[in-house]
Amino acid sequence: MSEVLVVGSVALDWVKTPAGEGKDVLGGAAVYFSLAARLFARVRMLAVVGSDFPREHRSMLETKGIDLEGLETARGKTFRWRGAYAKDMNSAKTLQTDLNVFSSFRPKLSPAHKSAPIVFLANMDPELQWEVLSQVENPALVACDTMNYWIDSKRPALKELLSRVDILFLNDEEAKSLSGEPNNVKAAMRLREWGPSAVVIKKGEHGSMLMAGERVYAFPAYPLAEIKDPTGAGDSFAGGFMGWLASRGAGAPGVQALKRAMLYGSVLASYNVQEFSTKSLEALDLPAVQRRYKDYLDLLSIEDGVLDGRAV
Repeated sequence: MSEVLVVGSVALDWVKTPAGEGKDVLGGAAVYFSLAARLFARVRMLAVVGSDFPREHRSMLETKGIDLEGLETARGKTFRWRGAYAKDMNSAKTLQTDLNVFSSFRPKLSPAHKSAPIVFLANMDPELQWEVLSQVENPALVACDTMNYWIDSKRPALKELLSRVDILFLNDEEAKSLSGEPNNVKAAMRLREWGPSAVVIKKGEHGSMLMAGERVYAFPAYPLAEIKDPTGAGDSFAGGFMGWLASRGAGAPGVQALKRAMLYGSVLASYNVQEFSTKSLEALDLPAVQRRYKDYLDLLSIEDGVLDGRAV
């Protein structure tokens, strides 16, 4: 079975949205990514939690087939994030962030981790992302995510990291900030010059954009009448994207494979936002993903030369 190594955060979140509130619920980039990617590939997680991390969360991840050999338990408290979403749910206002044990996290890679064919470096300090990547022996495909905090505070380190990354994930605000360009297309073109062969720009309810093979491709979000919690949508998008690519093998993906990965990323993100925390992803199976994927394809398709059953 194909494998993906993910390095990132495991958190306990307190989230408030117009649909309700979740207190001390499971979160973290590595968790959302893993629960999405495990539907397509074997996932090995490198992360750290505190001694307060609930046993039931670890058990759930194990029952989903996620390899937790690299999930370290350190003395202290687990990373915690508290945020609130406005009515439109396009972005969260961070109310409190306590890195706790994550602030001193230094991943310990086993031989299995070092030989990983596909690596996803979830949002964290680019110097730490580099430290992990330098220990992986010969990955066939490397992807990373980032955020404005690292763009503002460690731009040189992030730019150096991108020279060794194949696929970059970030949202539209981050893309413009990192590239210094005024729109997403120019931003993606600039970021491609720094190393990645593909740039994925996430735009929430407005969909996503892929730049690969010198062209830009736009994808709408899967339409939903109700959203409960957008937390982790970008990470589940990346998990669906990278997990599906991993299911094809570890070779460099072509443009058509990247476009299809965008569809699977959108489908996984759409499931993620329908429940608080990871509840929707925990209950998800591959047949359900494939059904929504086919429905998504139908929404995107147009028969050229036919309108209301008549040739045009």
